[in-house]
Amino acid sequence: MPEPTVLRKDQLETSLHNEQKLIKEGTIKDDNPLDLTEPFRELCSACRKGDLKVCQEKITEGVNINARDPYDYTPLILASLCGHYEVVRLLLESGALCERDTFQGERCLYNALNDRIRNLLLEYDYSKSTDPLQPLAAHVASLLARDQPRTSDIVITAFDDSLSLHKFILAARSPYFHKKLAAAPDTTTWNLPSTIPLEAFGVAIRYLYFGEVPRELRSGPGTGFTESEVFAGIDRVAKHLEIHTLVDSILDSGDRRLARQRRTLEIAKGRDQLEGWFRENVLANKLVVETSDANDVKWSRDNAIFADVLLQADELPEETEDTQPDNATQQRTQKSVLIPCHRAMLLRSEFFHTMFMSPFREAQITEHLNIINVDCSPDVLEIILTFLYTERADFPLEIAVDVLFAADMLFIEKLKTKAAVVISTLGSGDISQAKAAKTRGTKEEDFLDIYAIIRAAWMTRVQRLEEFAARYLAYRLEAHIDSPEFAELIQESASRIQSRQETDSIELLDDIRFYLGERFRLRFDDAGLEEMMEEGPPRNGDLNVIEEDIGEIADRVGAIDLANRPQADGTEGTTRSTIEQRLEDAQDQVSIIRTLNGDIAADEFDKDEMNYQILMDKLDNILEALNLDA
Repeated sequence: MPEPTVLRKDQLETSLHNEQKLIKEGTIKDDNPLDLTEPFRELCSACRKGDLKVCQEKITEGVNINARDPYDYTPLILASLCGHYEVVRLLLESGALCERDTFQGERCLYNALNDRIRNLLLEYDYSKSTDPLQPLAAHVASLLARDQPRTSDIVITAFDDSLSLHKFILAARSPYFHKKLAAAPDTTTWNLPSTIPLEAFGVAIRYLYFGEVPRELRSGPGTGFTESEVFAGIDRVAKHLEIHTLVDSILDSGDRRLARQRRTLEIAKGRDQLEGWFRENVLANKLVVETSDANDVKWSRDNAIFADVLLQADELPEETEDTQPDNATQQRTQKSVLIPCHRAMLLRSEFFHTMFMSPFREAQITEHLNIINVDCSPDVLEIILTFLYTERADFPLEIAVDVLFAADMLFIEKLKTKAAVVISTLGSGDISQAKAAKTRGTKEEDFLDIYAIIRAAWMTRVQRLEEFAARYLAYRLEAHIDSPEFAELIQESASRIQSRQETDSIELLDDIRFYLGERFRLRFDDAGLEEMMEEGPPRNGDLNVIEEDIGEIADRVGAIDLANRPQADGTEGTTRSTIEQRLEDAQDQVSIIRTLNGDIAADEFDKDEMNYQILMDKLDNILEALNLDA
C-alpha cells in the first residue's frame, strides 16, 4: 500500500522543514546536532553492528548519543533500523531521544525493523527518554516537603512563614549562599527582607531544589503583592542569589518545546554544580585511618561542609612478604576510609531511609557525627555516593559485581540495573558469531567468571543479568558443556525451585536452549557470504569429492610408505611420523569440514545442523547424569 507511505513521508518532510526553520531562527535548540567526530562515527558503526561493548564505552566517554551523522541518522535510528534490540534499550536507558512529535522521533519509530523494537521505543515516553536526571531532580525537590526524617539545617523566615532548607544544596547552587555560608558555616537562621515577596523567594528556592518554575505567578492572600510585583521580586532575588537563568526559565515556560529544553539544560547544570561541590567537599575530606582507630574519630556536627553522618568502608587486609630469612608472611595493618556525607542524599537508598527513620543510634542527632559501617570496599562506596549525589555511575567491569552486591544490599535499584548493564555490555562484546567462533571450544575468551556472574544474578534477583549469562553460555557452549562446573550450575538452577517436581523445567537450561537456537539461526549473519561467492564454488562442497581426495591421498601415502621402508643395508627411509605429517598437510589442503565430534560435514550448513544436535544431546546427557528431567 504505497499511499500511506507517501503520506507519512510528506508528514516527516514537513515536520523536518518546520523544525529546521525554528532552529535557524534560534527559537529552539537543535536536539540532534551534526557530529563528524571520530568517536561519534565509532558509536554509529557499533550501533549498525550491534556491538554493545563499544556502544557502552562511547557512552561512558561522553559521546552525544543524540547527535546525527552526515546522512541524518542518529545512533538510535541506526540501532532500530538494523534490529539490535539490546543496543536500542541501552541507548534509551542512557537518554536517547524518541519523541513522536519530532522528525527524528517519528523517523526512528517508522524505520524500526520489528514490532518488538517499536514497542520498546513507544515505552520510553518524554519524561523517561529526555530526562535521565529526573530521579535525582525529583528527590532533591522532595526535600522541601519532607518532614521525617529531619535533614534540614537552616531555617529562612519571612512574615509569618518559614522554609527549612539544606546548607549544602544552597552552597552548591547559589554563589551568594556559597560565600555567605563559607564565612559563617554555623548559621542556622536567616530572615528574608520584608521588601521581597515570599512567593518570589519560594520560586527561587524551588529552582535551586531542581523544581519546575511556575507558568503563572500568583501572590498569596493578604501579602499585598501583585503578580507584576512578584515577578519583579523574582528578578531581584535572582540577581541577589546570583542565579541568572531563573527569569529566562520563567519566560520560556509558556512554550512546551522551549520549556522542555530549558529544564533539561537547567537540571544538567544543577547536577554539575552539585557534583562539583560533592567532589570538592565530600570526597576531598575523606579520612584514611587504621580500622582499629575508626571508632575514635570525632567529627563535629558544626563542620564547614555541613555533613551530618560519616560512612565507613574497610579495606581488605593484604599479605606482604616479610624480609625475614624464613619468608614468613605478616598482615598489613588494615585501613578504613571515612567519608562525611549528608543524610538528605543518602535517603535515596531505602536502606538508609529505613535506618534514619528508626529509633536506633544511627538515627539520633548527637554532638559528633555517627559512624555507619557499609559492607563494601572504599572504591565501591565512592561509586555509590557519586551515584546518590550526581546520578553518575561510571565504573569498570572489574568492579561491577561488587557494585551490584552493594547496590542490592542498599536497595538502590537503578544502580543495580546500571551494574547489570556494565556486565552485560562490557563483559560480552557483541557476542557475534565471528568473534565467538575464534575462541570457541576454549576458555581464552572468558575474561570474566560467567559462573560467578550468574550466581550473582540469582542472589540479587536481576533478570537482565540472568538472561545475559544464559546467552553468553549458549554462544560459547563448547567451552563449557563438558566441564564439571557447568553441570553443577545446571544442578543449582534446578534446586532453586522449591518443591521441584521431576518434570518441572529448569530456567537456566530453558534459556540456554533458546539462545542456542538463536545462535544457529543467525549463524550466517556474520559469515561473509559475498566473499564466499567471489571465491567460487568450494571444493569441499561435495562429500563424495572429499572422500575421493582422502582416498587418493591415502594411496599416495601408502606408496611412499612402501618405498621408504628400511633398506637392506640398514639405512632408514622416510620415518612414519614424517609420512603422517604429510597426510595431515594434504588433508588441510582439501579443507575438510568437521563437526564437534570430528565427523565430516558436507558444508557449513550441514556442520551447523550437526553441531546443534550434538550440543542438544550433550545437554540431555547432563540431565541424565544428574538424574533430572526437564
